[in-house]
Amino acid sequence: MTTRFALLPVIALAFAACSSDTTTPTGPKPPTRPSAPLFAVSFANAPSGAHFAKGESEPVCTLIGGTVSCTSTAIQGVGNTNAIESLAVTATFSGVCHNPGVNKKLVEPFSESETASTSVPLTPSRNGRLDVGALTATVPSLEDFEASFTCPSANWTADVTDSSISFTYSLTFDTFENPFILITGP
Repeated sequence: MTTRFALLPVIALAFAACSSDTTTPTGPKPPTRPSAPLFAVSFANAPSGAHFAKGESEPVCTLIGGTVSCTSTAIQGVGNTNAIESLAVTATFSGVCHNPGVNKKLVEPFSESETASTSVPLTPSRNGRLDVGALTATVPSLEDFEASFTCPSANWTADVTDSSISFTYSLTFDTFENPFILITGP
């Protein structure tokens, strides 16, 4: 009889853990993390026999402030096929211009984008190895944008209400329409 009751606390804990009645903790919510970059590697968009060199894999791109940095890699088995490596980072700033008169009327909304991009042509070394270097690109910060942006009238003041950063990294082999490596994010 005692062995039946010995399992009762374990069963009660398991039932409580699976219960759909949950409570929300009080206090501030933890900050939300930006979504992870999405990446795709398609060997169908590479010369037959292409593969990552031993110890290598697809590049990793990180976004810190307005700077995106993508790591290097190496691909073997590409023969004499050249490639192009590209990184484009876009910052978008949205807001409104205010008329500084008595009622501070909203006059005109705006949305401006600024893109920094870099591309590097790549040529395989001997034995069909393609060494892919690291790439970095930086877009203006919110402070830089606010310092350089002007509303249509010199009397109006700008108020940035939203900003976002996105990026696209790609490595595309010559004679192939689509990228071998494609990474997008924030």
